[in-house]
Amino acid sequence: MAGLNSAPGSVPITAPGSAPGSATSLLRTFVGLHLRDLGGWIPVSALSELLAAAGVSPTSVRSAISRVSANPGMDRNLLIADKRDAIAGYRLDPITVTGLERGDRRIFSYRVQELDDPWCLVSYSLPEVDRSRRTQLRRGLAGLGFGAVADGLWIAPAHLRQEAEELLVALSVRSAATIFITETPSTPGTFAEAAAQWWDLERLAARHEEFASAYRPLVQDASAPPSSLEPRAAFLTQLRCVDDWKAIPYLDPGLPPAALPADWPGTTSVELFARIRARCAGPAAEHVRSTVARA
Repeated sequence: MAGLNSAPGSVPITAPGSAPGSATSLLRTFVGLHLRDLGGWIPVSALSELLAAAGVSPTSVRSAISRVSANPGMDRNLLIADKRDAIAGYRLDPITVTGLERGDRRIFSYRVQELDDPWCLVSYSLPEVDRSRRTQLRRGLAGLGFGAVADGLWIAPAHLRQEAEELLVALSVRSAATIFITETPSTPGTFAEAAAQWWDLERLAARHEEFASAYRPLVQDASAPPSSLEPRAAFLTQLRCVDDWKAIPYLDPGLPPAALPADWPGTTSVELFARIRARCAGPAAEHVRSTVARA
């Protein structure tokens, strides 16, 4: 699952941009979670009914669809209008599938870096006349989870190299940058002290704590079997949970435990997300399929 801040067929170059809980964000989350499992097409009536259950008005649904759809062949589509057997609907734009799959891996397979794993350094130099692209590049690297070592030098786990490459190409600045794959950099103090300077760990901790605070009550009955969860309730919980979570793995690259404070809240929020997802996925998919079947 992914946002659409990307070049055609690529992965997102920044964290998903719509505010969590907004009509557009919920639509993107729904598409990423369910549309591929439905064969890539859904009737408008079913899409509207499912989003209405999450509190999105029909007007907001139409507005959100217009933001992520256009004419076939245009760049950056998520949905394309597609009537089948006189039933109005939307299909997934094939150019977004690669990005959705990459987003799945980032969002649902949170990867923790080990201290002795390789790192990716991105060094670049852009003149003052390219200030706009320089700003976009900084924002894009931060949105991928890179930390700022110094002006024009950023660091992240090496498994994010491909996403960095695609960002540089998308912004047409690949020739102005050099990527290094290296061992853990040698710093004046401990690597943990350096990490606290390179990444905004307080902000990341706050995001994890906010998520955990909101969703911890939902796992109190986690011992009950998933089949006991009412499908509609599972659908709503899954949709809102993923919508609130999906930006966090883009901001947090999964730094080594040794580089983080001892009471790092990310461990708890990652576990909570995994438990809620495991509990809700089956009943949620059942609810979506039954809603589409009635449409």
